[in-house]
Amino acid sequence: MTRQVLEQERPFAVALDLHSVRLNGEQFYQLCRDNQDLRLELTAEGELIIMAPTGGTTGSRNSKIIARLTVWAEKDGTGVSFDSSTMFDLPNGAKRSPDAAWISSERWDALTEQEREAFVPLCPDFVVELSSPSDTLSFLQEKMSEYIENGAQLGLLIDPKAKHVYVYRPDQAAECLSGPQDISCEPLLPGFVLSMKDIL
Repeated sequence: MTRQVLEQERPFAVALDLHSVRLNGEQFYQLCRDNQDLRLELTAEGELIIMAPTGGTTGSRNSKIIARLTVWAEKDGTGVSFDSSTMFDLPNGAKRSPDAAWISSERWDALTEQEREAFVPLCPDFVVELSSPSDTLSFLQEKMSEYIENGAQLGLLIDPKAKHVYVYRPDQAAECLSGPQDISCEPLLPGFVLSMKDIL
């Protein structure tokens, strides 16, 4: 198998020579199971992405995002929230793990028990990506565009360093908010306003 380290704006990436090897869904699933201490993603083109672990500040910020989304989701009852370790098998073949996500109950309930236990075979309705020191903005912007192209209805890209939040919606240009205190996620998530306290 030919491997090449890519010098791109990514934390760390390995390009697989697709003429000699291609990872299918089962192979990537097994790779993740065999390397549970690594955060892995796979692009639609078969590029393996090895994500750097987060530091304490980023981990704390992300836990607040997940907690706030989960508290709302439990109270609202119209969908299911997910943490950053959940892998989604997008329609374009990419395998992605957003920092936080939400899926409507209607779409979640339509999955079989086996589909729920494996990589979730759909794109979340709502995704959040939180920039960490090892990320580049362009890399995360590409991921956000991919989520929207694959069916996400709302996406938030949070950049604490620049104190910006980029809001992504289908058929619209990304909106950049500078230093917002709160982000309304309506109408997709009725009543959910994500507080940026201790995040930005």
